[in-house]
Amino acid sequence: MKILTSKQKHILDFIRRFLAKRHYPPTVRDIVSGCQISSTSVADYNLNLLEKMGFIRRHREVSRGIELLNQTPPFGHRLEVPVIGQIAAGEPIPVPTADTWSTTPLETIEVGGELMLGKEGVYALRVKGTSMVDELINDGDLVLMQYTNVVENGETAAVWLKEEKEVTLKKVYTSPGRIRLQPANSNMKPIFVDPENIEVQGKVIAVIRQLA
Repeated sequence: MKILTSKQKHILDFIRRFLAKRHYPPTVRDIVSGCQISSTSVADYNLNLLEKMGFIRRHREVSRGIELLNQTPPFGHRLEVPVIGQIAAGEPIPVPTADTWSTTPLETIEVGGELMLGKEGVYALRVKGTSMVDELINDGDLVLMQYTNVVENGETAAVWLKEEKEVTLKKVYTSPGRIRLQPANSNMKPIFVDPENIEVQGKVIAVIRQLA
């Protein structure tokens, strides 16, 4: 029988409430502050015990690497995601301005909670253009993005071209000395750029199709 101390129960309750409110897990420092624990080492000790008892899993390579086990959102659970603007899937368009890509949501959409599990910094963009049609990303669709500035080869990302002050949605491939931004449309050519000239602003984690 797994017997929890009052401190461990408090930590578990705090993690559940934090996840329910923010949709991503707390850091150890969040737990120290939220549970009024004396130090990060005390919090870390209790988290390790909770992991051994099977209540959580820890991914120590990331700062918010606490996963509640058996906590998958129930079927039908919905969460709101901000739609913060549009992005080109064709030729790059000017870098977002107040009327194209804003940190203030233009609208929100509801998505299944399973898409958000363990993720933070999730937002949505409306696609303009047809360069990604072979990836089933078409004009007018919404792409669900997770903020990151690093992607693996072949992942589809929102990329800011610094010198051109333009942003585009493409598959990203890195090779020595250059980056290839590859459209998923046989009628369009790739864009080759210097690694110093781009900034990844997020990667696609899901597509919400615009039905005709």
